[in-house]
Amino acid sequence: MKSEEIQTLFEQFEKAAVTVENVECWSARELQPLLGYAKWENFSKVIEKAKESCRQVGHPVADHFPDVRKTIPMPKGRRGRPACLP
Repeated sequence: MKSEEIQTLFEQFEKAAVTVENVECWSARELQPLLGYAKWENFSKVIEKAKESCRQVGHPVADHFPDVRKTIPMPKGRRGRPACLP
C-alpha cells in the first residue's frame, strides 16, 4: 500500500471517529465502506469474528463492541411502529 493511500485512509478513519463519554469510537456502519465492504451482511460477519477473538483472549465483548443502534426519526404525523410493506 502506498503512503498516500495510507494517509488518506488514516484521515478517513479520523473523520469517522466520534467521542462518547470521553472515549474515541467508530460506528461500524461508517467503517464498513472504509474497509471495503459493500454489504452489511458481510461486514457483520467480520464483526462477529472480532467479538469471538475478544472472548477467546478474555476481554469483555461489551467493553469493545457496545450494541448501539442508530435510529432514524419518524416523519411528523406517523404513529406507532414504522414498517416497510410490499
